[in-house]
This record gives sequence, C-alpha cells and structure tokens, in this order.
Amino acid sequence: MHRATKIVATIGPASSTPDVLLQMIHAGLDVVRLNFSHGTADDHRQRAETVRECARQAGREVGIMADLQGPKIRVGKFENGKTTLEPGKPFILDANCELGNDDRVGLDYKDLPRDLRPGDVLLLNDGIIVLDVVRVIGSEIHTVVKIGGDLSNNKGINRQGGGLTAPALTAKDMEDIRTALALGADYVAVSFPKNATDMEMSRQLANIAGAPYGIKPKMIAKIERAEAIPALQEILDASDGIMVARGDLAVEVGNAAVPALQKRMIRMARESNKFVITATQMMESMIHAPVPTRAEVSDVANAVLDGTDAVMLSAESAAGKYPVQTIEAMAAICLEAEKSEQSELDKDFLDRTFGRIDQSIAMGALFTAFHLGAKAIVALTDSGSTALWMSRHWIHVPIFALTPRTGSERAMALYRNVTPLHLDTSSDRDTALQQAIEVVVSKGYASRGDVVVLTVGEPMGQPGGTNTLKIVRVGDVL
Repeated sequence: MHRATKIVATIGPASSTPDVLLQMIHAGLDVVRLNFSHGTADDHRQRAETVRECARQAGREVGIMADLQGPKIRVGKFENGKTTLEPGKPFILDANCELGNDDRVGLDYKDLPRDLRPGDVLLLNDGIIVLDVVRVIGSEIHTVVKIGGDLSNNKGINRQGGGLTAPALTAKDMEDIRTALALGADYVAVSFPKNATDMEMSRQLANIAGAPYGIKPKMIAKIERAEAIPALQEILDASDGIMVARGDLAVEVGNAAVPALQKRMIRMARESNKFVITATQMMESMIHAPVPTRAEVSDVANAVLDGTDAVMLSAESAAGKYPVQTIEAMAAICLEAEKSEQSELDKDFLDRTFGRIDQSIAMGALFTAFHLGAKAIVALTDSGSTALWMSRHWIHVPIFALTPRTGSERAMALYRNVTPLHLDTSSDRDTALQQAIEVVVSKGYASRGDVVVLTVGEPMGQPGGTNTLKIVRVGDVL
C-alpha cells in the first residue's frame, strides 16, 4: 500500500552495516539522519557512502539529513565518572572546575553563570535532576538540590522556561556544516535556533559550503527552546521545514505543554507550506523490545493524524536491538492511521487566494483529482515546489513527483504523500507526459481506464514554470 507519512531514522552502531541498512530501506526508511553530536567526520562520510550505495541497490533515492549538535549545555566530567546528588544538599556548578567531585562539577558552556539569577531552576539530565539556584558568585553557580539522583559525565543542562544566551551555531557546527555538504547532505537540521536570524545565518553558511558541490540543502529548524515558540512563524519563514524536537523542548516548557505545541507546530508548518518532522522517543521501548508499547503506537498515530510529514527514530535505530523491526512497526502504524484521516479539501480552500500560476495549478490538480476520484496525481517538476504545495493537503490520492534532478528527488523524500521518482524528461511535452503515465502504471498505481491528473510546465525544464493541468484516462492517446 502507498504510505504517505515518511520515516526518518538515525543510523549508528546498530544500523551502519550495508546489510542492515538495506533491510531498513526495504522496510520503509525514507531519510537517514546523521547525528553530528556523535562520531567523527570520517564516520559520517563512510555512513553517507553506505547509504548512497544501499539506496542504489534498492532502486530508489534516500535523503540524508545532517543534524548539528548545537550549543548543548552540559556539565563537565567527574573524577570518578559520576556523583549522587541528595535532596536538600548544596551543589556547585563551577565554570573553572576541571574535574568534578561530590561538591561541584565543571561546565562546558563557560558563560552559563552570566545567564542565571537566584530563583532560577536548572534541569539536568533531561529533567531527571532539579537544582534551585540560590546565588551566583563569579564563575560559580551555587544551588540546592531539589530532586536528586545520579549525575554522570557530560549530562545536559536546561534552564526552566528557557532564556540561555548560547548561540545556535558553535564553531563545531560550522565545521560540521562543511563536512555535511562535502558528503552530499540533502538537509541540515539546526539545533536550538531562537529566531529567524539563526536560520538565515545557517542557510548562508550551508549554501557557501555546498556551492562547490552544486548543493543547496533544505534547512530544518529544530524547535527545542522555549524562546523559539513565540518566534515560530518567523523561524518557519526562514526555514524549509521544522522538527518538533520534544526532548529539550519538554524540559524547558514542561512535559504537559508539549502535545498541544506539537499540534500547533504541525498546523502552522502546513499552513506555511513547510514540511514538519515529529521526533523524540516515538518508539523508545523498541530499543530493547521487539514490539512497541500501546502508548507508542498511539503517539505515532496521533502525529500522523495531526498531519506530520515524517516521524523520526533516534536511539531506536541507531543503537537499538531491532532497527529493521522498528521501521516495519512504524510503517504499519502510519498506514493504519492514514486510512482514518478525513479529507477537508473544500474547507481548506475556503477564503484562500493563490498569487502564483504554479501554485494555482497545484491546487487545481488537487481539487480535480479529489472530485474525479483520480488514482494518482503526477507532477513533472524541476525544483519540487509543485509537489510540496500539493502535499500540504490530504485527499487520499498518491502524488508522484517526477524530476530529472537527483537533488530534487532526495529533497522530496520528506514530503508527505509524495513519491519522488527520477525521469529524464524529454523536451517534447507529450513524450514526457506519456513517459510519466508509463512510470505510474508500471508501479501498479493506475491501470487502463483510470483517471490520472498531470501537471507540467511549458516550456519544460524551468523551475517554477508549472502552468499546465491535464486530465487523462490511462490508455487514451495524449
């Protein structure tokens, strides 16, 4: 069956071999995430080469996302590897401390003391440990443990409510952008952006790094800071897509606030013609178990029903015992949820205006396919914009985006309900349309007598030039 929702999976020690990766692609993997918080440049380069080779063997393109580490604010190292914090006891975070002990620990972000005031609450290790700030003296943050537990090397720190000033791009991120574009990344995910400026700077650096390779990657803003929420629209406008990064976001705004924020972010992304990925702990139990929990099934299904373009796996596929089975389970959940989705196309079109010819053609194709009961929509597209606009609306009709550009094919791997395919289109329109029909028929999505809706630009080969809508019955002469 045609699955509309895409699957992003992080690859790591459990999934880097060609055999496992090929199985993951056959199971439904659409985009591979390279997590630049871990591993060396050579590790990522080798994995990217393996992805490209496995995709070639599978006969389809798989996108590659480079996920930057960003300014992850962490404690330093302990002389014994960890300590145990007890409620009510004092503990010091000291920017000048080399090796931590039972009384204090160092900081990798030396400016943290400047950001804090008495009364602030610090959340460590994804909120498991809670510290109340009582005073700040020079490089030292004096706290009292509110909720204790074991604290080990390099655990993360968040300030409740956000407000830390660390820049979105570190020196490491800038170097990692160069590495990512050299290995041919299709998307760059920026961690902890606060505003549009963070994304604009990231895009500028990525475009410069990609220029020698002819790559302009799609830029993804990971929404995980509290201050990103009021700036969400401007961040969306400056990005190609967003990620609902529920881990750090939940620590900053509170777990209870995240589900409503997820729905809001997905809705805003779709209304802004941007793609959206829902991430963090979606199938967490499958790190160790061969089947998901009922709650995880509901979580994935609800993200699909919210309209997310993609759902993402992290440790489940990077380090878990069952990376292939996890993708199979996730794909099955997506398919089942999509069956029950209600199309509200007519409602979506009320009070909407389209100022561009190509966008009007895309919307006309959706409307026509929906009301004629077409078996497929076929978009001959150069940049993929036509397919993106169509994918913002759900009508239970698969969209096939045929493009001569490999880069566009990989970029569209994240678009909901879009199957990107390579087609060396002829300069003759009728020949190209006939080839497009043959591709869809060969994939089994349409047969003789079925209605197919086609969009194309004339003259062909010009980005943004879609200006023609054609309705055909398979088997008729074009």
